[in-house]
Amino acid sequence: MRRPATLICALALTLIGAVALAQDLPLRAPVAGDKEFKLAANKKKAVNKKRARKRRAKRRRSRKKTTKPAGPAAKVLFGAAKSPAPMAARAIGFYAKGCLAGAAPLPVDGPAWQAMRLSRNRNWGHPKLIALIERLATEAKKYDGWPGLLVGDISQPRGGPMLTGHASHQVGLDADIWLTPMPDKRLSKKEREKLSATSMLAKDRVSVNPKVWTDAHVRLLKRAASYAAVERIFVHPAIKKALCEAVPKDGDRRWLRKMRAYWGHHYHFHVRIACPNGSSNCEAQPAPPDDDGCGKTLKHWLALVKRPPKPKKPRPARRPLTMAQLPRDCRAVLSSGPDAPKLPHAAAAASTAPKSGKKTVGGK
Repeated sequence: MRRPATLICALALTLIGAVALAQDLPLRAPVAGDKEFKLAANKKKAVNKKRARKRRAKRRRSRKKTTKPAGPAAKVLFGAAKSPAPMAARAIGFYAKGCLAGAAPLPVDGPAWQAMRLSRNRNWGHPKLIALIERLATEAKKYDGWPGLLVGDISQPRGGPMLTGHASHQVGLDADIWLTPMPDKRLSKKEREKLSATSMLAKDRVSVNPKVWTDAHVRLLKRAASYAAVERIFVHPAIKKALCEAVPKDGDRRWLRKMRAYWGHHYHFHVRIACPNGSSNCEAQPAPPDDDGCGKTLKHWLALVKRPPKPKKPRPARRPLTMAQLPRDCRAVLSSGPDAPKLPHAAAAASTAPKSGKKTVGGK
């Protein structure tokens, strides 16, 4: 009774196998060890790589086709302004994407400071910053044994992007102060253009040179960081290291959190104050971390200084900011007053365009 059933099953399996062979189909699903599986996986990888190459090429073509922002470069317009905007003092936008209304000048000469590089016309800032610089100069001379400040770039008369140099310094809240003590004489205009600032670095570039670095430098930087309005001070990693070593472990190290290690800044320190009251359109930067910054972060920076990252393929130069990319109020700042620089037609048209309602977001 069971033989016919067995024969039928055997015949069915034979027929299935014959059909599979005829159609070149496997009798079971491929597994990882099969040659067919490996071939299929390699083919899939090749297809995925080809698709990825196509996507990257499409993105590159898209970037090339991107239209240039309309209007002239904002740095040309703000660089042409020789006087401040006759408006109430306001920092507008972000440190690296904004402008300044109602700027005040740092006097070229003061009882404890001298302004440098006068030909640049960058001794302008928000009145709060100018007052802080003057206070730092007089107090450091009186209490810290510092002869006086040599003050570098602050901002342009109406802030904004600069023709050369800085990405920040646009809203009148940044100031570069030399680490070279002020000489005991008044410098001539020529000397203020030609005199070079002294680097504080030793030959290894990860420590300071004891021939030029002194305890007075530590006292000066501590005083600058002690002011409540100061949010951060940029210094070279080697200088940050020297400051960390100068303060006892059981001493007051709270001010060290404001000392931020960054590239450059070995011949000057960069003071940045927080957005002042009355500058509702000023975009604040997140506060520094609560720790003293003398641990992993500093070690990372010193390692970068010792072995800078290998240069990658050069990126195309960034297009300069235009008036359309700056906060809307910057157009009024640039065009106000009898001494305002003449706006080209494109920028003037932009200044009368209706508000978009979008908030301007700045970088660094």
